[in-house]
Amino acid sequence: MAGRRRWSTEEILDAAVELLRTSDTETFSVRKLGAVLGTDSSSLYRHFRSKTELLRAVADRILLASMDGYRAEGDWKQRITAVALRVREAFGQQPQLAAVWGRYASGGAGSRLVVEEVLQALRASGLPDEDIPARYHRLAVLIAALVASEAGVSTITPGEYEQGMELFRVTVLGADPERFPALAHFARDVRPLGVDRRAAFEEILAAQLAHIEAAICPS
Repeated sequence: MAGRRRWSTEEILDAAVELLRTSDTETFSVRKLGAVLGTDSSSLYRHFRSKTELLRAVADRILLASMDGYRAEGDWKQRITAVALRVREAFGQQPQLAAVWGRYASGGAGSRLVVEEVLQALRASGLPDEDIPARYHRLAVLIAALVASEAGVSTITPGEYEQGMELFRVTVLGADPERFPALAHFARDVRPLGVDRRAAFEEILAAQLAHIEAAICPS
């Protein structure tokens, strides 16, 4: 009788990506992945020691995909912005994994490529070497938080979105002007969290990069 097929690490990751397209990371399990592959979970644990390690590897694949075809162009701020937008777009196509990346980070070829380019860009900025690790860390935290936040919004159902919009309208437009005078004043101009997020992403990132630039060239 033929033995069970041995799945490669890449094949396991391919299957995990497909499974995560139709489920979230909370309901995802190594057991379910094994069922998809027609094997028991114990065989998958030979490749990954835990569900978290597996999810980190899948998240790293997203980072690797984000850097596919990337070429460093422009000044240091343009390079960092380009990388950040690539990461944002890549996780936008697999939003379930954005929270994994934000919570656990990742390790592997994709992570190395992203970190290397951001560090190289910061070096090109003229920052002293001793300042670069801290500046990198601030940028990484900011980008991961923005990507995870945006992904969280994108995973809600149409029904949940409509409920959220109704709640927003009640909260903002229905505010008592005596108790919440500023909210009442700006109510018709305040936008929901999910609106125009790319512009918000770019503006927040640009402000952080301007903060770095000010440290390099103080007035």
